[in-house]
Amino acid sequence: MASLEGTERGNTGERTGGELDTRWVQIKIDLEGTVFRGYGATVWTHGVLPLSQNPVSVINTVDTSHEDMIHDAQMDYYGTRLATCSSDRTVKIFDVKNGGQILVADLRGHEGPVWQIAWAHPMFGNILASCSYDRKVIIWKEENGAWDKMYEYCGHESSVNSVCWGPYDFGLILACGSSDGAISLLTFTGDQQWDVKKISNAHTIGCNAVSWAPAVVPGSLIDQPSGQKPNYVKRFVSGGCDNLVKLWKEEDGQWKEDQKLEAHSDWVRDVGWAPSIGLPTSTIASCSQDGRVFIWTCDDPAGNTWTAKLLHKFSDVVWHVSWSITGNILAVSGGDNKVTLWKESMDGQWACISDVSKGQGAVSSITDTQQNEQ
Repeated sequence: MASLEGTERGNTGERTGGELDTRWVQIKIDLEGTVFRGYGATVWTHGVLPLSQNPVSVINTVDTSHEDMIHDAQMDYYGTRLATCSSDRTVKIFDVKNGGQILVADLRGHEGPVWQIAWAHPMFGNILASCSYDRKVIIWKEENGAWDKMYEYCGHESSVNSVCWGPYDFGLILACGSSDGAISLLTFTGDQQWDVKKISNAHTIGCNAVSWAPAVVPGSLIDQPSGQKPNYVKRFVSGGCDNLVKLWKEEDGQWKEDQKLEAHSDWVRDVGWAPSIGLPTSTIASCSQDGRVFIWTCDDPAGNTWTAKLLHKFSDVVWHVSWSITGNILAVSGGDNKVTLWKESMDGQWACISDVSKGQGAVSSITDTQQNEQ
């Protein structure tokens, strides 16, 4: 899990979310290493050891040499490259194999703080998207060992806060959420051309986060007839300054609001649609300025009925949520300068299984007593 520290993005300007040594990124992993894909200056992973056996530890610290706050850090698909972005307006890419670090690219093209970065699936090559306060989205591509701009999108009227690549099944498609309230969908059509669709006024005041649903329709793993191709549907979830979580679905080439989920009492800071292999249940996590994290589930094949369960009420703002690749563990980071890992038990209850202090490499497993105190 990568967790945001330092200055937080927002359409009211920069907000302080904790202290950070602006140059350093710590990579934390255990023996097996299941990657959490998330946001910020620390990359967390965990594996198959019993979680009570302190499974998270520091294996590498990367000196990024950024000159200002780091806002995002993302490992690529294979876990061998690390991309970082900062308020110093740069995006940097490192080879982090075998515990070492080699700076392979220092990408300059933004004119303001760079909030978030996202790797595309490697079947399309080495492609990285970045978004910034400068209202731009830049898509970078590596060819013959050199990184350069593949595409620059300037269609938003305010800060672009979030970028997220869709499942590779749909081709190269990027969702972008902005403080102008709109969400843009950028689709590569070939010959260096991109098709742009915009959902105007998706969120009043602004959109803070976007996250794609798995391509496979819920339940298709069980219900799909043998030999028949799965039914793919383009869907994603967004969170905004209107305190709402919204689900969007493409129908006949047009994007339409599918569901509106209400539970938060302040800005929704992040959303994460859990990975799936086609099991019947869909799961989404959302976190907010109100300090609460909700788990939304839907067992309805039509996707019309979503149920909210409060994961936890934290004492400070919660900036980010991030699912493990297997979708059964959730990492949560917030203004309390901690990253907590949560797992659902067999009886449907969510429990905190690890509590990590940001930047310190300190990990404590949560005992039953501590859980009760929460």
